[in-house]
Amino acid sequence: MDSPHGAAVKAEDFGLKGPRGWVFRNIAIDAAPGSITAVEGPSGSGRTCLLLALTGRMKPTAGHAEVGGHRLPKTMAAVRRIAALGPVSGVNDLDQALTVAEQLREGALLQRRYEGPIRALLRPRGERRASTAARIEEALAVAGLDLATLPKGPRTSVRDLERLESVRLSVAIALLGDPRLLALDDLDLKLSDAERAEAWSLLRAIAARGTTVFAVCSEAPQDIPVVRTGTPAKTPDTKADEKTDAKPETDAKPETTTKPDAKTDEKTDAKPETTTKPETNTKGTDDALAEARRA
Repeated sequence: MDSPHGAAVKAEDFGLKGPRGWVFRNIAIDAAPGSITAVEGPSGSGRTCLLLALTGRMKPTAGHAEVGGHRLPKTMAAVRRIAALGPVSGVNDLDQALTVAEQLREGALLQRRYEGPIRALLRPRGERRASTAARIEEALAVAGLDLATLPKGPRTSVRDLERLESVRLSVAIALLGDPRLLALDDLDLKLSDAERAEAWSLLRAIAARGTTVFAVCSEAPQDIPVVRTGTPAKTPDTKADEKTDAKPETDAKPETTTKPDAKTDEKTDAKPETTTKPETNTKGTDDALAEARRA
């Protein structure tokens, strides 16, 4: 597996709006080939959807972006051919019923059938098997997953993997297609400090090979550039839109100020508007993810 040439990623005023509001918007990106970019933001702010949009899996509705010279949203298919997803919950989850070896073979088969050149399917079976085994071995080496260290080796069940081992397995499967752009969701979820350091070391090694990397995380190392979702807009028109979207807060204030009796206190303690707001913020993201899974 030759080191691929990374894809430059550029975006300006990039956004996605669904039937129930903005999923993300006002995103600006300028990532060089072979670089690492972290995506930070509160839960429900569209971090995952931004990854899916940048990899051609979700159609943006505002602004524009270019990935490896392919403009979004006009050439989404071309972007999908050069971009791969690492672990993205709800989109490409590992099959918990499979063994590690079975998951790798399935990933290689799907990549060859849907993303590889047609001529690869015409080679003799023995040659195809040898080529697949070599690709899997190299992808595992780059991802830092040594099957011999697993409890049952290649026959270890996916459900028995530690969180970091699952990340490495997902990355290895993504690397089978020699992507120019690799996107990962929730990189540091449920990882200890030491494991987070290992995960970022893995991404640095992948970027050093030439692949451009985007990773959603809770907190990136200081040397990693960050793109943030869910940040306030700068233009007056956009600010007005945000106030309109955030109606629960506006509705809550008159009730608190005009009814200073015990019943009002009870309503304030119950905070019906506070429980409604997260649902409003995440509905757009949920809708977009559902569309991505159907695509």
